[in-house]
Amino acid sequence: MAVGVSEELRSLLSSMASIEAALDLDKARADIAGLQEQAAAPSLWDDPEAAQRITKKLAHLRAEVRKTEALRSRIDDLAVLFELAEETDDPDTRAETELASVRKALDELEVRTLLSGEYDDREALVSIRAGAGGVDASHFADRLGRMYLRWAERHGYPTEVYETSYAEVAGIESTTFAVKAPYAYGMLSTEQGTHRLVHVSPFDSQGRPSVCSASVEVLPVAEKSDHVACDESELRVDVYRFAGVSCFSVTPDSTVRITHVPTGIVVTCDNERTQARNKARAVEVLRTKLLHHRHQAERGDMRVLDDDGDSSRSDDEPIRSYALFPGEAVEDFRTGHETGDLGAVLDGDIDGFLEAGIRRRRSAR
Repeated sequence: MAVGVSEELRSLLSSMASIEAALDLDKARADIAGLQEQAAAPSLWDDPEAAQRITKKLAHLRAEVRKTEALRSRIDDLAVLFELAEETDDPDTRAETELASVRKALDELEVRTLLSGEYDDREALVSIRAGAGGVDASHFADRLGRMYLRWAERHGYPTEVYETSYAEVAGIESTTFAVKAPYAYGMLSTEQGTHRLVHVSPFDSQGRPSVCSASVEVLPVAEKSDHVACDESELRVDVYRFAGVSCFSVTPDSTVRITHVPTGIVVTCDNERTQARNKARAVEVLRTKLLHHRHQAERGDMRVLDDDGDSSRSDDEPIRSYALFPGEAVEDFRTGHETGDLGAVLDGDIDGFLEAGIRRRRSAR
């Protein structure tokens, strides 16, 4: 086997060992055994919320262990592939292709070990709002929302849209949705901030280049263990007519808006068929926002949950540019990561940006 290949394989094995130690597979297997016992209990579904947490965590741990074990097996098999290629003097590039594939999979798994923040293992609540730029901003906000939903779909992560406020001409004013997968918050948290689009507006008859923006907020979903209370006496509940587009049968006055009077936090939910279910979902979203508010108050740090390690960057300063003029390009101003395939990015291919952001944040910490 060539010296260069041997060194590469040793490097992969070393990285794999470090990842396995960080993930603590023995503990993960023990946790799986414990969760399997809980899942088998006859009374499991007496508490549906707890049952969903148990089954979801069990499925995630199983998938994580299987993924890690499969990658270890692929690395072990690489040596055999290269030896066979040398013995037969086979010009087939399968070994080189597999080496590149394994290296990429290893890098992706390594990112998972960097998600060790207090809330990184939580599900994510994502809110997107149109910023400056009128109709263009509304259209851009809609495209960003679809980008994150497509990213979740690519990875098989369930999502639930809680609210969408449509703009008068095109696009949306705002949308809020959850990515219901473990570590979704850790993966998406570095996306928080202002995103900017540079393009020639289709709404400008003179074809002049313009700039618009949209803001992205990412919060960890609150859990029972957070003890975030929503006192009914502190809530103002408004019900109004559904104004969106839905394939479901909704009641005429099903949209619910809840205002938490002490903090002024407002949440809306319009995706459910009934007023009662929309209210329940709105309370879930409110608890998540109150968790964020509580940490802001306790620590006096407006970026306690979304800090990217750069305290010099203002909240309204763009973190990423999506350019359609003069040429296609997407560039992250914090990490320097960029690509010329704007179409792929808007179709959810954002893992490169997420990984670069996570590595940068870990380095800053």
